[in-house]
Amino acid sequence: MAYDLIIRGGTLYDGTGGEPQKADVAVSDGIIVAIGTDLGDATREIDATGAIVTPGFLDLHTHYDGQVSWDADLQPSVNHGVTTAVMGSCGVGFAPVLEQDRDRLVRLMEGVEDIPGTALTEGLTWQWESFADYMTAIDFPHTIDFAAQIVHDPLRVYVMGDRAVSDEPATDDDIARMRDLTRAALEAGAVGFSTGRSDVHRTADGDWTPASEATREELVGIAEAFKGLDHGVLQAVNDFDLERGDPAAFDREFDLLEAFADASGGRPFSLSLMQRDFAPKQWKNIMARAESAKEKGINMRLQTAPRGIGVILGLQCTFHPFIGFPSYKAISHLSLEERVAAMRDPAFKERLLGETSEKVAGDGTAIPPLADILLQQIDFISCKMFKLGENPDYEQNVDQSVYKMAQAEGKSPLSKIYDILLEKEGQEFLYFPIYNYTDLNYSAVHEMMTHPQAIMGLSDGGAHVGTVCDASFPTYLLCHWTRDRTQGPKIGLSRAVQMLTSEIADYVGFKDRGRLLVGMKANINVIDHKNLRLHPPHMVKDLPAGGQRLLQDASGYIATIVGGVPVLEHDKLTGALPGRLVRLGQKAA
Repeated sequence: MAYDLIIRGGTLYDGTGGEPQKADVAVSDGIIVAIGTDLGDATREIDATGAIVTPGFLDLHTHYDGQVSWDADLQPSVNHGVTTAVMGSCGVGFAPVLEQDRDRLVRLMEGVEDIPGTALTEGLTWQWESFADYMTAIDFPHTIDFAAQIVHDPLRVYVMGDRAVSDEPATDDDIARMRDLTRAALEAGAVGFSTGRSDVHRTADGDWTPASEATREELVGIAEAFKGLDHGVLQAVNDFDLERGDPAAFDREFDLLEAFADASGGRPFSLSLMQRDFAPKQWKNIMARAESAKEKGINMRLQTAPRGIGVILGLQCTFHPFIGFPSYKAISHLSLEERVAAMRDPAFKERLLGETSEKVAGDGTAIPPLADILLQQIDFISCKMFKLGENPDYEQNVDQSVYKMAQAEGKSPLSKIYDILLEKEGQEFLYFPIYNYTDLNYSAVHEMMTHPQAIMGLSDGGAHVGTVCDASFPTYLLCHWTRDRTQGPKIGLSRAVQMLTSEIADYVGFKDRGRLLVGMKANINVIDHKNLRLHPPHMVKDLPAGGQRLLQDASGYIATIVGGVPVLEHDKLTGALPGRLVRLGQKAA
């Protein structure tokens, strides 16, 4: 009897971190059924000669919570080898929800994650109230598999109403109800719970997020919902009240997170880890406290990224340095072509650069304060602002910066930025890493990624669509860290694949994926690793209501397979939709 699919001639990196092996992989009924040589015949074959074969990648930190309800393709993650995406990060999402609170949750997601509110308003189907209803509504065919966490902000609004955004703490009854709803979501298949405690995260109206000031008692009470379950993870983002200048805030906040994680009865917990310019040593303190927590028996992991995290600046993007200048604001309603034509007038440029930027309206993200800081410290900041190039280089030094370009041409940095943004008919971008690039190198990134409690995350797939396209992290890890890096140590290919596959699967509790083993689900990548590359980000207008987002293509994915079905071949979607919602704690999972 013939197999459904055989992948022949490839070199297998099986996700365990061990040595690769030459072997074929046979698939039937969506499951890996044989690995070896001389496996016989199949209805379909994929020639993997000269290629590597890996488990499908898992992404632990995405924000497809809205997009998943209207978009079956789930780009850009599917373009970068991801076959299972976990959404519901940072405490923001869309369930549970009462009808009168729908707009509030849209404004929250718009602000925190830079997803156009108009796109969310038009795209969201709102065929749910409870979290279980939400999972049912999104459980239709997609390109890839996905899993959902219940999130703190909508949960708090659902239970507390207007009190969720007041100074009033949750009552015992509120906490008990949030705990019960969290338990119900977990029993319905949710893979975890996330909360957000970042001062940078704001709603589209500039307000605090509902859960940002939740008390220790509230977080502990919710975490108790996990007790007695054999699945479920907890996740948090926290900047430890840096903006408030309280030296005791770090330990106070970390103590709270430890109590939150500990109250779950031993369930895995992950915390975002980044090097921040405004607190360049904080990441070291976080790692030290995480090590201490582990010694206490708390299962704490640190989500890390393989490159700087920042913003893409451009005339098509959510932000660029000129959006607050009166002359630019006067033409901001025009098409890109018309704006470029106006800005190419030397008199217009001279007038604009002679102006003072007005205050940028708040959009809930870090963009408004970033605008002010950027213009106030333009010389310093332009030292870490770069053109990515046709083969995007995210690890450049100061000699390649906008500051040095401007200096060589006898211009101010702002004048040089102006000129660059007009290149390619206004479609050129600049890259400004805010996090993980304080020292203008990846020494901190390497130390974070190789920490024994590190776990790959923070891609924000589906979020920050007008400023970021970090869903390309898997491709970047395989290109830069295993093959191309020249400025420091690399990471072995076997280890990199493990970081993207079994390590995340084991952490979340996905027992049927993450390794190339007989009996595992046939989520598989076939990759031309020698020629794998990233393309520059580009803007597309394909969101509901004409909304736009950045996408970043890759070359080198011979095939990405979900449940034995190719969803991507030679870097193009096939149109197949075998992906579904993954529920944990269910007999059918």
